[in-house]
Amino acid sequence: MAILILGLVLFLGIHTLTTMRTTRAAVIGRLGEGPYKGLYSLISAVGLVLIVWGFSRYRSAGYIQVWDPPFAFFHPIALVLLWFAFVALASAYAPPSKIKAVLRHPMLVAVKTWALSHLLVNGDLGSMLLFGALLAWAIYDRIASTPSRTPEEAWLLAEILERCATREDERCRPPGW
Repeated sequence: MAILILGLVLFLGIHTLTTMRTTRAAVIGRLGEGPYKGLYSLISAVGLVLIVWGFSRYRSAGYIQVWDPPFAFFHPIALVLLWFAFVALASAYAPPSKIKAVLRHPMLVAVKTWALSHLLVNGDLGSMLLFGALLAWAIYDRIASTPSRTPEEAWLLAEILERCATREDERCRPPGW
């Protein structure tokens, strides 16, 4: 399990670095763009190899079952989600299209959907760790890739959310409240 965790830390850690614009720029400034890309690729590859090796060692040592997902209920849902994940993945590498425009970040949508579908049907600790980490990273990366709001926009959004949370604004209340 430690190898799997180390692989996840390396792989997701280096991928998280790209969301930290100033840190990434400082590393590129120090190393140069070519060496940065080489180091990024090497760490990603080592992380991926460790994930595969660690997960295979975990599986060969025996599953640690955390919960038993209801197969009859979650399996069809997972199959539909996987189909959607493959469509999103294909659209990530396709020319501009309506799918790409709607999804905005089709690769991240594919990773989130793929990870969620696997979490639904796998109740063992290793699967939950692997797919949960990938889902959490994809959610973080999507949030981090959203353009920053101005302070005025953030303040206005906070005020609207506060009014809705306290139900001060009539427009936030369900009909009949």
